[in-house]
Amino acid sequence: MRKVFLGLLLAAISGFAFADSGPGCGAGSVLFKGQDRLAPHVLAATTNASFGNQTFGMTTGTLGCDTSKPIDVMAANFFDQNMEQLATDMSRGEGEHLNALITLMKVQEADKDHFKATVKNQFSVIFPNQNVTSKEALSGLEKVMKGDTALAKYLS
Repeated sequence: MRKVFLGLLLAAISGFAFADSGPGCGAGSVLFKGQDRLAPHVLAATTNASFGNQTFGMTTGTLGCDTSKPIDVMAANFFDQNMEQLATDMSRGEGEHLNALITLMKVQEADKDHFKATVKNQFSVIFPNQNVTSKEALSGLEKVMKGDTALAKYLS
């Protein structure tokens, strides 16, 4: 019983973490569209996180993901919703979430490997500590990209 209560408490708290931006896009957002109470909000965010479908939706423009937004807005939303997975992928220089970010930023094929190597090598600039916010991490990525002539062209 205690584990169930703690699980529900954590789910409720995670719902408050998304209060400003919503659960984002993805299958959960489509299933619970138009419902603004806490429970559907938490269920939408949990569904999105559990099935990892935001990455697919953001790269294909499906599941309620709007790909017509400027890159910086899309990247900021992607960082907000996937920061832990992005940090893991960036630290290794490979992974599904890093590939999705590369697609969102419209990095050309010729620059993809360079982008991956750069974020891996500059990981401590992008994620300087464990308490970094998604906004700070995105700012760190922009700093790294501005300092690299091959990647600077992808900043909007």
